[in-house]
Amino acid sequence: MPYRTVASLAAITLTVTVGACNRQSNEPREAARSGTVQPIDRAAEQQRQHQDEVAGLDRRVADIERKYSEKESKVVTGRRVATGGLQEEVKEDVTNVRTAVNNLKTTTPENWWDRHEQAMMRTVDDIEADVRRLSGKAETARPQATSGTTAEGVSTAPFESRRDRLVADVRARADAMERALDDVKAKGARETEITDTKARVKKLREDADHLASAKADDWWDISKSRVTDYIDRVQASVDRLDDNRK
Repeated sequence: MPYRTVASLAAITLTVTVGACNRQSNEPREAARSGTVQPIDRAAEQQRQHQDEVAGLDRRVADIERKYSEKESKVVTGRRVATGGLQEEVKEDVTNVRTAVNNLKTTTPENWWDRHEQAMMRTVDDIEADVRRLSGKAETARPQATSGTTAEGVSTAPFESRRDRLVADVRARADAMERALDDVKAKGARETEITDTKARVKKLREDADHLASAKADDWWDISKSRVTDYIDRVQASVDRLDDNRK
């Protein structure tokens, strides 16, 4: 075969090979532009966003802990006086709010509902205890248990069924607490405490109403919102820890 013919064939082969390589090297970039790798990118971006949001909550809790330490020292030295009954409650909340943020770091689509349900019921029980103390009534409404689960993350009922059952139970107990508080008459510090408790019951009802339309895919927003609301409440309590002058 003539030399020029062989050279021409070789050049054509090289051109085809280089073209194929270029197409292969461009495929990832083209795939990225076309969106075929977006699910992976979205997951990574979502994880980074969650980490950033938790970091922000961590900073808020650190600030609360610092302020609590400063105010507590004023109360201990006698320079200020804590509102009656508030000191022990705030001390417990400052510890619990740190735990809530740490738990949020390990919350996943698989375990979020069990954690949310348990946290919500603890809140209901806590408010209900205050209502019984303020109203002098031994019991308010106690609906049937809402669990519907075995071990954490293992559901024995569809999400919607568990959600609706929890919402119904919380609403029923909120109704009973509101009725109990409506009958309480007080003045001064006790009146302030009753007003605060009524506000907590109202917030509980609002949370139940919001949860009624929630989807399983809303797991992060619901979990983060619950922890953020708790931080807001603890921060407000710390701010007024030493609001009584000696």
